[in-house]
Amino acid sequence: MVGAKSGTWIYPFICFYFLLASLEVDAYDVPMTLLHSAVAKGAVCLDGSPPAYHFSPGSGSGANNWLVHMEGGGWCRNVEECLERKNNFRGSSNHMKPLSFSGILGNSKKSNPDFYNWNRIKIRYCDGSSFTGDVERVDPATNLHYRGARVWLAIMEDLLLKGMNRAENALLSGCSAGGLASILHCDKFRSLLPASAKVKCFSDAGYFIDGKDISGTTSVRSLYNDVVNLHGSGKNLPSSCTSRLSPSMCFFPQNVVPKMSTPLFILNAAYDAWQIKNTLAPSSADPRKSWNACKLNIKSCSSDQLEKMQEFRSEFLRALPASGNPSTGMFIISCYAHCQSGSQDTWLGADSPMIDKMPIAKAVGDWFYGRSVVRKIDCPYPCNSSCRNRVYE
Repeated sequence: MVGAKSGTWIYPFICFYFLLASLEVDAYDVPMTLLHSAVAKGAVCLDGSPPAYHFSPGSGSGANNWLVHMEGGGWCRNVEECLERKNNFRGSSNHMKPLSFSGILGNSKKSNPDFYNWNRIKIRYCDGSSFTGDVERVDPATNLHYRGARVWLAIMEDLLLKGMNRAENALLSGCSAGGLASILHCDKFRSLLPASAKVKCFSDAGYFIDGKDISGTTSVRSLYNDVVNLHGSGKNLPSSCTSRLSPSMCFFPQNVVPKMSTPLFILNAAYDAWQIKNTLAPSSADPRKSWNACKLNIKSCSSDQLEKMQEFRSEFLRALPASGNPSTGMFIISCYAHCQSGSQDTWLGADSPMIDKMPIAKAVGDWFYGRSVVRKIDCPYPCNSSCRNRVYE
């Protein structure tokens, strides 16, 4: 998911994932808005094109409720990787195609009972920094713009003008790199909205941990260090973290969440497919490619590999926030998956993944509306027969 040489393989997975979501029965097309006014503010994609989002207006009881969802798609850590993105939808709105809403963005009361009639927005991801970058200078040799934080703020300002300034309920969400962004921008999002509004944040597959790989090295740190340095992200990360730690360490939610003041829900697979591939068993730690089959299908893992994955699960659980804060919700399922809220079959369907007979949609809705305290942590693999252990290449 990091692009170029270190992660080109992930693009087909991401594309196929969103293609699958668009084919769901309950999916529906939503037009794209190009925010041309943002260009004058320097709030642009990597290639300098205007940022974009998709907006489905709310109605009835949801007319003053806002769900803002940020698209995922990894990061670019160097000029070569960012240049690659300039030529596709991960770095340019010129290459973005229409998309459909489903899952948490769906408009059916039956399949999305708590959010179906809200104002629902999907922000397209074209900066490669989880919406944190802000570098003024543009190298004329590459014409790369590192402006993710400006993009995020420009779109927020546009949504406020369209009625979000009157929000009664609001949820900032995202998947993968967008799920990380929902954590990094959570308190800032709260500050933009009316004090009377109920505002919360929801991270899907965005809780990336500072974990060790199979060689015992924390190699993922170098990725985040490169991203933060390239994009000038430090000044846009939560100061509650950067006042204590180096900026690159503040890309890890475990160092940010304990100091957050806005309620957060964490949806994550305990065996997150991206983190198993890139944090636990990256190519750099597996030169003989002995993990290749296992990373494609958890059922192909050897007993030794499964033991390593169970150790990763334990490390992941230790990195989660302590249970003392009832406003923090969790749904940590023992599936081999990555992103589960945007596809109807995993969000809420006849055979959706569940913990204690509770599907993801009900867990998130109960937590947002305070119907119950939701802190679901699944038993270890392979105990959950409802899992959809799927990785697309």
